[in-house]
Amino acid sequence: MSFFGLDCVRKKEREQERKLRANDREYNLPFRYATNAIKTSKYNFFSFLPLNLFEQFQRIANAYFLFLLVLQVIPQISSLSWFTTVVPLVLVLSVTAAKDATDDINRHRSDNQVNNRKVQVLIDRKLRSEKWMDIQVGDIIKLENNQFVTADLLLLSSSEPLNLVYIETAELDGETNLKVRQALPVTGDLGGDMEKLADFNGEVRCEPPNNRLDRFTGTLTYAGQKYPLDNEKILLRGCTLRNTEWCFGLVLFAGPETKLMQNCGRTTFKRTSIDRLMNVLVLCIFGFLAFMCTILAIGNYFWELHKGTEFTIFLPRPDGNDAAFSAFLTFWSYVIILNTVVPISLYVSVEIIRLGNSFYIEWDRKMYYARNDTPAEARTTTLNEELGQIKYVFSDKTGTLTQNIMTFNKCSINGKSYGDVYDYTGQRLEITEHTETVDFSFNPLADPRFMFHDHALVEAVKLENPEVHAFFRLLALCHTVMAEEKTEGELLYQAQSPDEGALVTAARNFGFVFRSRTPDSISIVEMGKQRSYELLAILDFNNVRKRMSVIVRSPEGKLSLYCKGADTIIYERLHQSCSKLMDVTTEHLNEFAGEGLRTLVLAYKDLDEEYFNQWKQRHHEASTTLEDREDKLDQLYEEIEKDLLLLGATAIEDKLQDGVPQTIEQLSKADIKIWVLTGDKQETAENIGYSCNLLREEMNEVFIISANSLEDVRQELRNARTCMKPAAAENSVFLPERILGKGVKVVADDVVNGEYGLVINGHSLAYALESSVEQEFLNTACMCKAVICCRVTPLQKAQVVELVKKYKQAVTLAIGDGANDVSMIKAAHIGVGISGQEGMQAVLSSDYSFAQFRFLQRLLLVHGRWSYLRMCKFLRYFFYKNFTFTFVHFWYAFFCGFSAQTVYDQWFITLYNLMYTALPVLGMSLFDQDVNDVWSFQHPQLYVPGQLNLYFSKKAFFKCALHSCYSSLVLFFIPYAAMYNTVRDDGKDVADYQSFALLTQTCLLFAVSIQLGFEMSYWTVVNTFFVLGSLAMYFAVTFAMYSDGMFLMLPSAFPFIGTARNSLNQTNVWLTIFLTSILCILPVVTYRFLMVHLCPTINDKVMFKVRQAKAMPPPPPRRARIRRTSSRRSGYAFSHAQGYGDLVTSGRFLRRPAVSRSSGFAHGRPTTGFSPMGRSAGYSPTGRPQNTKTPDVEVTSLQMYRSIRDPAL
Repeated sequence: MSFFGLDCVRKKEREQERKLRANDREYNLPFRYATNAIKTSKYNFFSFLPLNLFEQFQRIANAYFLFLLVLQVIPQISSLSWFTTVVPLVLVLSVTAAKDATDDINRHRSDNQVNNRKVQVLIDRKLRSEKWMDIQVGDIIKLENNQFVTADLLLLSSSEPLNLVYIETAELDGETNLKVRQALPVTGDLGGDMEKLADFNGEVRCEPPNNRLDRFTGTLTYAGQKYPLDNEKILLRGCTLRNTEWCFGLVLFAGPETKLMQNCGRTTFKRTSIDRLMNVLVLCIFGFLAFMCTILAIGNYFWELHKGTEFTIFLPRPDGNDAAFSAFLTFWSYVIILNTVVPISLYVSVEIIRLGNSFYIEWDRKMYYARNDTPAEARTTTLNEELGQIKYVFSDKTGTLTQNIMTFNKCSINGKSYGDVYDYTGQRLEITEHTETVDFSFNPLADPRFMFHDHALVEAVKLENPEVHAFFRLLALCHTVMAEEKTEGELLYQAQSPDEGALVTAARNFGFVFRSRTPDSISIVEMGKQRSYELLAILDFNNVRKRMSVIVRSPEGKLSLYCKGADTIIYERLHQSCSKLMDVTTEHLNEFAGEGLRTLVLAYKDLDEEYFNQWKQRHHEASTTLEDREDKLDQLYEEIEKDLLLLGATAIEDKLQDGVPQTIEQLSKADIKIWVLTGDKQETAENIGYSCNLLREEMNEVFIISANSLEDVRQELRNARTCMKPAAAENSVFLPERILGKGVKVVADDVVNGEYGLVINGHSLAYALESSVEQEFLNTACMCKAVICCRVTPLQKAQVVELVKKYKQAVTLAIGDGANDVSMIKAAHIGVGISGQEGMQAVLSSDYSFAQFRFLQRLLLVHGRWSYLRMCKFLRYFFYKNFTFTFVHFWYAFFCGFSAQTVYDQWFITLYNLMYTALPVLGMSLFDQDVNDVWSFQHPQLYVPGQLNLYFSKKAFFKCALHSCYSSLVLFFIPYAAMYNTVRDDGKDVADYQSFALLTQTCLLFAVSIQLGFEMSYWTVVNTFFVLGSLAMYFAVTFAMYSDGMFLMLPSAFPFIGTARNSLNQTNVWLTIFLTSILCILPVVTYRFLMVHLCPTINDKVMFKVRQAKAMPPPPPRRARIRRTSSRRSGYAFSHAQGYGDLVTSGRFLRRPAVSRSSGFAHGRPTTGFSPMGRSAGYSPTGRPQNTKTPDVEVTSLQMYRSIRDPAL
């Protein structure tokens, strides 16, 4: 570590494979593995000042003002005192340094807190308490219950039976469910024996440090045997040990090499479009400043040649100073004087405005979610105005548009649909809170909060229908849920996904209660009878398989495989005899899809004992190999999961969040395009799109892109474009990427008649994102009102966002709630995280966060629009007042011999931006609003000008510069003419330099204050106080500085003695101030009057309505309930994660033996850890109280009849 805190150590070669030996620091030392100390801070005590100043002066504005300060200390060219620049510069540098120091001190405290945590380490055959920072690779450490995991560990042994541990991984992946890890049997035998642990000298060879949280490969060599290592034997730093008394672990990766720290990559610094525009404008201003200084220097050169000789008698020149050298010095003198075109206070004010508008977001009670005690949070303060310019919103579906709380609603068993309620005429009834629920009193182990309304299913269970029993038996056996029963009958399920929790709970209520599991068995209660099934294998779920299976042996010795998964996947593996049943089930699946339900197909097969034994042997060989382990296991899974017999299908509802349809409707009216990027299958996402108003039946057409080749995808996209706009195909000429180069062509939107939607699935999207097709895809998608991308990976989500950013001159926003949304959130201009059911990973990576999707409309249409409006008004006014201030110097130069004399008093120059005009413009920028929030919602079209950059652009900037030029002419020549050859009331001369300077600066202050009043739309007590107070402050300070006392104290600093009282008591001075103010404002009033009457903007129209309504809030619009009958196919969106299955197989799994229990049907009703909602079982992975309020959106209807077929016919 170098003196300045920079890592100057020679970087070691990239690690290819990690080798380490337990309890042998000498062996591990030559590899130079990182220690367990972490460092997230940037500075130390000695490096802070130089490094921080170096960073601050990388900003062009700060470097510019430092350059000016250097010029001002050169007497030959400086006509201003050094303090006019050094005071604001030091203020800005100090405030920024204080902020950076505070942030870094907090980082130091956090680092020290973590590094100084204590943990027990096995050293010299004894457990010693050591600091985290002193832990090294190869150490064996002991963790106790509720402790954080110190480093990335190989689990050696634990206090639990079968060497299991339970961990919470919320800091890693946002999941609040408990996960299970299990040690190898060979290390588990070490137990807690210190002597055995101290003698353990196993060697580990594993992958190098990486950021993959979901995989680990390695081997342990011990006692001459080699054992495979995978992710299920690893405890990662950031996890917390739960429900486990103690465990021992071997440190594999420490400190910055742990997977947690490897995932803490730097977030891309985001800048707003206004920031980027400002950089361009500042460079233009610098160029214009150099141009003005050059003109004045040339003027000085000619003046010195023709007039300068007349003054050399009483103003002798130093030797060698000719006209050219004088002009050179004059150039730099005017660089100093005219530097106020870019005042440093501009950047200070911008940061204050952004900070204030961020507080408004956090203080907004209408964005506070009381149920979870979650307020909105502005996690960054630099992007507020960008919220007022959003054109594209990219949204996740599950947990963002929906609640991620699953309710078991319907099912299809052996060709019969269950879940609907019918009256005596056979008409289907709408299910409400008052609909009669099924009585589960026959089952004392049922969840008391589970609700189901179709009595036919319970009757089928009671009548011991074999297919119905097989259906619920499968749900009770085929899962990776953990059951915890602390006391008799009190069941608490820990499920990896809310889907699984809802399914197991449904089986529980219908009489098939999952009670417990051991590594090789599953205990369930079937209709009051305790039964134990031998668990032989779990064929685990992953994103490719999209299914999971279990192989069990019943108490009667029957071998069975139970499988559940996506409909399309299961259908491919069914026996031919199921074709008729498959057709009926497909109809039911289509019916379930009409409500956007998540579907799952269930199937089974009986296995031959001899075949299974052969398969089991091959499975063991594949699971212990180090090469292509996953591919070999997949082949085995494919082999055995064939010729399945169909049982039926489940339908789970992922409820929409409150207000989602209304929010999407409002955002659409604001011309914001919404793209849904989801991992769900096409049919589910499409139906959720309809239920949340993203897609509508009234649309001209919804295009489905589902081709399987590059050319087919291109053709389908072109066909869609031709349908929307026939002429588009002929004009679709796209430049190849090599021609575009860095200067990427901005693709304009095509205007189409009508509204269209686009749905594209994952494999088609992969082709659409290739460089040769991406512009075709983008053009087609941008012509549509709504776009839904299905089955997309996290990487594809980010690629879609990057594609729009690349070719569209538009601001993007991504919103999501899960770890799979992080890449999309980081890629967009604005990232919004929803603190929902999938943890906090998205929130931690976001710029803004809140609890409900419906708050997005308030964030954009109110806070975003106001922030953008305020910032644009601020910039227009700030440039106006400073250009006007500076241009007066330019005109004065032609009357002072280009001598670089200032037209104002030096103290006025210093205080103009810091005191006289700072608070009024800040007041406008923090409190101004054209209309209130109610009118903003009533007229979402008010948002459109922000998307088009109408409030501040290069054009608006040059208009502002022209206005300033006119005002400066008035402010110089009117006072000049008014004082030329005039006398005071007593006949004395008034036309001296100091009186003229006082009159000009007073006229300037009045003119810019009145202009501010015209800019302001919303006057408050604070605004009024700031404007009037600043004027009062000007006169108070002026009279004080121009007093006799100040002159006597410091004659050189306060030369304007008596000027104020001698000038401001003259009537003609005040008349001049009045005249200049009128002339400055008159063109503005005239222009605005004509524009409002001839070309009114949407803001003018709405503000006119507001004045007509006398600011009374408009009545809320009535919303028609949306009803839709659809037969669109549903989608399987199983949110289960890979990995649990391996933990259950091979004679290993979960928990110490449960309390002794009987079958349970003779006991009272139990309590559970669930909080179901709606009309059936609801499962929340967090265990939080769930919403029991029905969303204000009527569920779309199914077909009004039911088709019942007897499978025997």
